Amino acid sequence: MTRPDKVMQQSCLNPLWLDALHARANCPPLRPRQDLLLNGERIGSVERDCFKQIVPDGQRLKTDAFVLERSADDCWHITGQGTQALAYIAQACRTENIGCVREQWRDELLAVFSPENRQLACVERGVARLLGIATRAVHLVGFTSNGHVWVQQRSLDKAIDPGLWDTTVGGLVPASDNLTKALVRETWEEAGIKLDVVQQLHAGGRVIVQHPNARDGAIGYVVEQIDWFAGVIPDGITPINQDGEVSQFALLQPLELKLQMESNVFTLDASLILSHALSHH
Repeated sequence: MTRPDKVMQQSCLNPLWLDALHARANCPPLRPRQDLLLNGERIGSVERDCFKQIVPDGQRLKTDAFVLERSADDCWHITGQGTQALAYIAQACRTENIGCVREQWRDELLAVFSPENRQLACVERGVARLLGIATRAVHLVGFTSNGHVWVQQRSLDKAIDPGLWDTTVGGLVPASDNLTKALVRETWEEAGIKLDVVQQLHAGGRVIVQHPNARDGAIGYVVEQIDWFAGVIPDGITPINQDGEVSQFALLQPLELKLQMESNVFTLDASLILSHALSHH
């Protein structure tokens, strides 16, 4: 059986393309942003006028559960019940369709963490990037026994990167899941494969992306931690999508994968994951 790391070693990527890829993955906001703090701990950032339709006087909103106010240092502070405050902000953004939240609403909660990695609250997925709140994702790179790689084409109905190619499976980690649970769920929903049949499964690494969110007119900001795993999908098993979010799967030889990546038909996240797999072996 050909080891995945040996296969990937055969396909070195263009250094100029890699430099451009990493620049896209670590890109500052297009406009200045103000820190968003929850009970004194930074959880995200917003553009200056983001809350102008939520906070009537532009300075302070008070409810029984929380206070949202702009401080003298030009930061936004949430004091009180964080999850309730973020739910209120999310619903208001949905009503006003600030940052295209209405189109991105998922009725799915994501965990909100402190800089020290403590969970502080939960937030609706559709507003996380508008508020610059860091998200977490998990991906699987699925190889075959002869070293080919299964990749998927995202559905044209996807809100983000429709029609682009991606890793075998991948998705955000909701507040209700840990990494393993999220990987099990995504592997089944996107590929119809039970994770326990994947052979040589191992953690591949972690990549961080920070860049403006083109989906909402770049008034949002993406901060995402992506943990990726690799393994061998046994011969005779073909990925079959279960949730309607994948247009098709393809099996690529390493050289073909390299050429397709360099032609920019893959998502930024997938390109980063696969390029890290190449560079680490």
